[in-house]
Amino acid sequence: MFHNASASDAHTFSFNTLPSQATAPKAPALPEELLPFTVRLVRNEADLTKAVQIRHAAYARHLPDFAETLKTAETDDAEPGVVVLLAESKVDGSPLGTMRIQTNQYKPLSLEQSIDLPEWLRERPLAEATRLGVTNERGGRLVTTVMFKAYFQYCLQNGIEWMVVTARAPVDRTYDRLLFNDVFPEAGYIPVHHVGNLPHRIMSFNVLTAEDRWEKVRHPLLGFMCHTYHPDLNIESPQSQRSTPMDWSKFHGDRATLPM
Repeated sequence: MFHNASASDAHTFSFNTLPSQATAPKAPALPEELLPFTVRLVRNEADLTKAVQIRHAAYARHLPDFAETLKTAETDDAEPGVVVLLAESKVDGSPLGTMRIQTNQYKPLSLEQSIDLPEWLRERPLAEATRLGVTNERGGRLVTTVMFKAYFQYCLQNGIEWMVVTARAPVDRTYDRLLFNDVFPEAGYIPVHHVGNLPHRIMSFNVLTAEDRWEKVRHPLLGFMCHTYHPDLNIESPQSQRSTPMDWSKFHGDRATLPM
């Protein structure tokens, strides 16, 4: 699903992999790469309608029965601590991809309706990605890769320590390749309520150590994710532009003792 993106897919650019803070020094300019589409946050009802359109179409290809429940916007789309991403064609503005990101700043993650996360993870700043839907047309793989980068960048900008996903087969192999780990290695696939009770693996990814781990294994997406600036990827919002980051004071403890 996520592929080795390069300038052959678009053009050149970069972004700072440290959490975005007003007092942080600016990183040196990175190579810049243009994309044939934009990725931004949903800001109004028209944007959300586009996101729902591509979400439903994507799920209808693989999970048609469950897709019947996704024809309209969900309550979770407008909850506090939730943002919806939207990828749009530069040619005609048509929707090419979407993803919903929920943090645990205001309430537990959606997946916690199905299983209790271990304490070492539950009490950290988390963000769960759900409702990933991407066009089936040419270029869909690049859209998927950029959506993951948007998710990663959102976590960096907002002080999120762990990305958490539920992954069904065979999509879970994609997350294996990205170096996500099973939260419950012995449990295997677990029925997940907010995905139609279909069996999924619960997987996590340490945002703070991502670049080092990718570098150690010479991951093919390292340059794309960490050493390239994509001006067409803009997930800034009034909330993310404030002078202080999200308040994660309720989450405390020694990061150094947490699993990788």
